[in-house]
Amino acid sequence: MVGTRGVPARYGGFETAVEEIGARLSARGHDIVVYCRRDVTAQMPRHRGMQLVHLPAVRRKSVETLTHTAMSALHALRLERFDATVLFNAANSPFIPVLRARGRGVATHVDGLEWKRSKWGRFGRRYYRIAEGLAARWSDALICDAQAIADYYLDEFGVDGDVITYGAPIIDRPEVSRIGELGLERERFHLVVARFEPENHVHLAVDGYRASTAGCPLVVVGAAPYSDAYTRQISQSAEGDPRIRLIGAVWDQRLLDELYATCRSYIHGHSVGGTNPSLLRAMGAGCSVAAYDVTFNREVLGDDGRYWSTVGELAAVIDDIEVRPSDSRERGRRARARARDRYRWDAVADEYEDLCRRLMQQRRRRRSTPSYLEIVRR
Repeated sequence: MVGTRGVPARYGGFETAVEEIGARLSARGHDIVVYCRRDVTAQMPRHRGMQLVHLPAVRRKSVETLTHTAMSALHALRLERFDATVLFNAANSPFIPVLRARGRGVATHVDGLEWKRSKWGRFGRRYYRIAEGLAARWSDALICDAQAIADYYLDEFGVDGDVITYGAPIIDRPEVSRIGELGLERERFHLVVARFEPENHVHLAVDGYRASTAGCPLVVVGAAPYSDAYTRQISQSAEGDPRIRLIGAVWDQRLLDELYATCRSYIHGHSVGGTNPSLLRAMGAGCSVAAYDVTFNREVLGDDGRYWSTVGELAAVIDDIEVRPSDSRERGRRARARARDRYRWDAVADEYEDLCRRLMQQRRRRRSTPSYLEIVRR
C-alpha cells in the first residue's frame, strides 16, 4: 500500500483507509506492506499486523508526495514480488510502470478532483489533469470512492472504475468525559472539522454561523500546513464573535469522537472530494449534518441531512436546528443507520480483497484509453 503518509492514521482519509483495510486483510492472513513517511508516523516495524517501511520525503507541498512515492517505488523493486499493489492518489501515477515491474498488478485509488483545489497553481492543476489520464491508462484497476468520481473517469477517459467507499466508525453510546475540558456541554455546540482549504468552505461555515441567531457556540477543529493565507481569512472571519472558537487540529481520536457524538450539529463544507471520511464519521456518530450542496455529499448523506450553498442558507439551517432539536436528533439517528447499513469497513475490506485477487489473476487491458500524447494535449 503506497502513496500515503502511512500508519498509524493521524492525518486524513487515505491514511484511515490504509489502516482499517490493511489491518483487516492482515488479520485474514495476508502479508501487508505499508510505506510510511519518515518523521510523520511513529517508526515502529509493525502496526496492527502490517509491516511498515519508513522512508524520507522532501517536505515541500509541491513535491512531498511525489518524492516519497518515488523512493517507495524504488525500494519495492528490492523486495520479493508483490501479488498486488494499491497506489493512493492519482498524482503518483507516473510511478505505476515502476510498481508494475516484474508483473505486479497495480490498482490506483484516484481520490477526488484534486485539480479543482485552489491551493495548486497553474502548473499543479495541469499536472493533476495529466496524472489522472496516466492513472486511467496505466493502472490495472481504478478505485473510486464515490459513484460521481467513477462517472467522471468514465466520461473523461472511457475507463470503468471500481466504486469502493470508505467505512464509517459507528458510535452508539459515546463517552462524555472530555468535552468538559473544553468548556463544552452535550448538544450545546455546533461543530466544524476540516482541513483549512478553500474548497472545504470553512470560511463560509464561519460566516453562515455569524449570520445566524444561534445561542450555542461554534467549535472549529482544523488547520493546514500550507494554507497560511486561508487560515488568516478564517481567523479574521471569526474575530469579534465570542460564540466562535477556533481550537486548531485535534489528534486525540477519542476526544474527536466525543466532539462528533455530542454536538448539536455538524457543518460539512467539503466540495471536491468523493466520499468524505469526516462526513462518514459524523454520520456514524449520529450527528445532525448540514452539508455543502454538491453531488458527492448528497450521494453519501441522501435525505438524512440538510444542505446549503450560501451564507444565508446556512444561517437559516443553523437557526432551524436550534429551535427544532428533536428533528435534528431524528435526522442524526437516520444518518447513523444509513452509515451502519452502507459504509462498513468489513465490507470495504472484502471489496479490496476481491480486487487484489483479481489483480493477481490477470491485468485489465485498457486499449480504448487515450494515449499518453492525447492525455498531455488535454
